Amino acid sequence: MKPPKHILSAAAIVVNDKNELLLIKGPRRGWEMPGGQVEEGESLSQAAIRETREESGIDIEIIKFCGIFQNIGNSICNTLFLAKPIIGELTKSSESLDVGFFPIDEALNKVQWKDFRQRIEYCLKPELQPFCVEFMDTQNI
Repeated sequence: MKPPKHILSAAAIVVNDKNELLLIKGPRRGWEMPGGQVEEGESLSQAAIRETREESGIDIEIIKFCGIFQNIGNSICNTLFLAKPIIGELTKSSESLDVGFFPIDEALNKVQWKDFRQRIEYCLKPELQPFCVEFMDTQNI
């Protein structure tokens, strides 16, 4: 029997002192929160910090762990953190065609992937945390 392969990712919901949300515009999925796969030997929080820096140019401080979305069908586990920016300037990268801070309502309207919008909304509502959302989806995200 072949051992299962799982993908583990970490994303940050970054809110600044103006109550604006950091979004990156990826080449495949449009506007979304910064995040990506956790590298071997890396902690979840460090992966969220690294991915945010790589995709936006912003260094962040993790405020808290919010929860997990598990795509059982594709063996993907997405961990989510609430964070605040601490230093850096908004910078595009090969992973981000555009980057910016937006008022929360405007940001949520920019995020077209409903799964990503839902993840952001869960992280912005403390009464839902910690959450563990398990779903079966065999489509590629």
